[in-house]
Amino acid sequence: MPEKPQRLTVNEIYTSIQGESSWAGLRCVFVRLTACDLRCTYCDTEYAFYEGKKRLLQEVIDEVLAIDCPLVELTGGEPLLQKNALPLMTALCDAGRTVLIETSGAHDISKIDARVHRIMDLKTPGSGECARNLYSNIEHLTLGDEVKFVIGSREDYEWSREQVEKFSLCTRCRTVLFSPIFGRIQPVEIVDWILEDKLDVRFQLQMHKFIWEPMERGV
Repeated sequence: MPEKPQRLTVNEIYTSIQGESSWAGLRCVFVRLTACDLRCTYCDTEYAFYEGKKRLLQEVIDEVLAIDCPLVELTGGEPLLQKNALPLMTALCDAGRTVLIETSGAHDISKIDARVHRIMDLKTPGSGECARNLYSNIEHLTLGDEVKFVIGSREDYEWSREQVEKFSLCTRCRTVLFSPIFGRIQPVEIVDWILEDKLDVRFQLQMHKFIWEPMERGV
């Protein structure tokens, strides 16, 4: 029997400015895949839990490569819930694109093409999903990867600082990101704590939420 064609359920594909990570400010093609098995208290993309269209993998590859942009990010939802996210990333790397993936940290990152830059969350207590962190992922991190902590309180900050120190994250990966939950905490609070503790982390804001309306889609 012939093999079934590979498919992905895609929420949206669009071009924008990268709003987060050490790649912030660069033009980027975003491939937002449908579905997520976490329910973080601060989620801003709940529409990606269920909305999407099944598309042929090759069709998605062709659409992305037709856009003249060297940087591509897979996001969601949780892109690693779909097995065909893996060949998609490999194909984009083979085509010469710089590929990023945003992942919750609740799924195995070890099978991702080594050329991909993994931006992996460690979920803080305030997310409501801290118990879902897959700590075995940490041993697979490289100097091409980034770890993100989304912080909404002093408790979240102190928990994040402990993880950074416990796992030597600042030397294990490319950068460690501390990001405030938009609207829940004043950014200056986190900045003050970082300065007081002399942490070698990168503070970030979600740039796109200051350029467009915070809940705007496709940006």
